Amino acid sequence: MEMSEHTSKQFDVDLENIRTKVLQMGGLVEQQVERAMDGLASGEVFVIDQVIANDHRVNLLEVELDEACSHVIARRQPAASDLRMIMVVIKTITDLERIGDEAKKIAKMAKRIHEADAGFVPRIEMRHVAGLAANMLHKALDAFARLDVHAAAGVVREDAEVDREFKAIMRQLITFMMEDPRTISSSIEILFIAKSIERIGDHAKNMSEYVIYLVKGRDVRHTGVDEIVREAST
Repeated sequence: MEMSEHTSKQFDVDLENIRTKVLQMGGLVEQQVERAMDGLASGEVFVIDQVIANDHRVNLLEVELDEACSHVIARRQPAASDLRMIMVVIKTITDLERIGDEAKKIAKMAKRIHEADAGFVPRIEMRHVAGLAANMLHKALDAFARLDVHAAAGVVREDAEVDREFKAIMRQLITFMMEDPRTISSSIEILFIAKSIERIGDHAKNMSEYVIYLVKGRDVRHTGVDEIVREAST
């Protein structure tokens, strides 16, 4: 009995360590997104290069967490909610790694934009949509930390606003390109950045849906927003 209790306690410690490391990875990814947008706004080469260089740290954490989850499955053979937790962690770290990739893409595009002739770079306001997506990421991580289904459902609802902002930016860029073909090159790069921001929102939404699955035991992906909110409320 004592051995069994000890094993159970060790298993809880393993799970808690994994959860903590996911949040650590989340914090690093949040920082990457924030710095990529700072680099885009300021054109500071050091900030941009730092984001590109730090991407390997995000990838390393994904690999470490993947291995930790594999070990827990092999050693502990978790069941029910514990197994759901491991599955959610594996999915969440994939989304976090992809958000890291989007931050790196933003940094690379920012570098190109600031190297281009400023006269042909369309002035597009992206701080607002970037703030929305970054806020979604922060709330998704918070929902995971607190296993808060209501907060998770709120993040899913916010994704529509990011999508609307992306479409508005795309319309603005098309207008710029039609009016002055010399802006085409920079416009395409800005479009890639806007798409990356929209993808960050998508990944944060995915992470929030996993939290609902973890707590409720029901997969709510590919379900309407209202149905997800109802599911969170029951």
